[in-house]
Amino acid sequence: MSQIPPRPRPLFDTLEKISESQALVFQYIESLGIPDAKKECELCIEFLKSYANSKDTFTAYRRETDRLLHWTWLVCKKSLKQMTRNDVRDYLQFVNQPPKSWMTTKIVYRIIDEADGLRKPNPEWRPFVAKASKIARRHGKEPNKSDYQLSNKSIQAIFAILSSMFTFLQQEEYLDINPISLVRQKKGYIQRQQTRLVTRKLSKVQWMYVITTAEEMAKAEPQHERTLFLMSTFYLLGLRISELAYSPERMATMGSFSPDKRGLWWYTTLGKGNKIRDVAVPDELLAALKRYRESLNLPPLPHREEATPLFPKLKGKQGLGARQIRNIVQSVFDQAILKLQSAGKIDEAED
Repeated sequence: MSQIPPRPRPLFDTLEKISESQALVFQYIESLGIPDAKKECELCIEFLKSYANSKDTFTAYRRETDRLLHWTWLVCKKSLKQMTRNDVRDYLQFVNQPPKSWMTTKIVYRIIDEADGLRKPNPEWRPFVAKASKIARRHGKEPNKSDYQLSNKSIQAIFAILSSMFTFLQQEEYLDINPISLVRQKKGYIQRQQTRLVTRKLSKVQWMYVITTAEEMAKAEPQHERTLFLMSTFYLLGLRISELAYSPERMATMGSFSPDKRGLWWYTTLGKGNKIRDVAVPDELLAALKRYRESLNLPPLPHREEATPLFPKLKGKQGLGARQIRNIVQSVFDQAILKLQSAGKIDEAED
């Protein structure tokens, strides 16, 4: 395994087009000369399709499945059926320090359209992406392949995802054992946390600066009424980005807000694990909703089942996607950071 393995090609397309690319993928797999490789790929496609109701979960599972198959076929030159507990150990060492030829510093589409409309592997795609943190980028540091290292959270995700995949292959009667289940002392692969954890919760001071920033943006440009309501919703309802973003599986609409028989308002959302939950809407957010809808030339409050996207794009009829919402949040945070720094609140700004 000391030799540099061949450069991999993406195996799995997007969920919507995963079947379109199978012929091209199977042709690539057959060229590898690994017994059972095509069968394993077919089974893994079915495994990934079982997560069609959650785009984020599908993406994470696709990433880890792709990496493992390529390591097994290109590095070990054997099939998943031949994997042992020791292979799991070697694989974890590999993904923590993958060869640079398997790495990139930017996220690209796995499979792209040719001029004739056919799908083909993107030659710039790699299984591993070296990233720089937001703070590092702020200080002018670019992503460096030499700095790549898995976080504890990533290692835990690898164990969970691959265990699910091997369990699926067992249920399909392709494997007799799950090699992940044979690994004892899984905690030994996870480093003890020695540094101060980053707090994933903003203080009252930080939120005050964030909301004030959004209010100033809305006052300067009416289109930022959407920005203000978005930040107010995060602050007052404590929702995840996925619960506010537009996607074919879950659409945040004005009709997600509705009153009960007592006149109390609730926000209904599809949360983690595709579970429907109702979140109580405080009076402060209800007032913010009225202001926001007024800026859109809509009645003060939505009617039941109103299909208007909660956060419509400035152009087009669909709502904002998760990445677009992240960009808006980051733009507000960036300005709030500058205001905190100007006020001498350096620790709050850094946090």
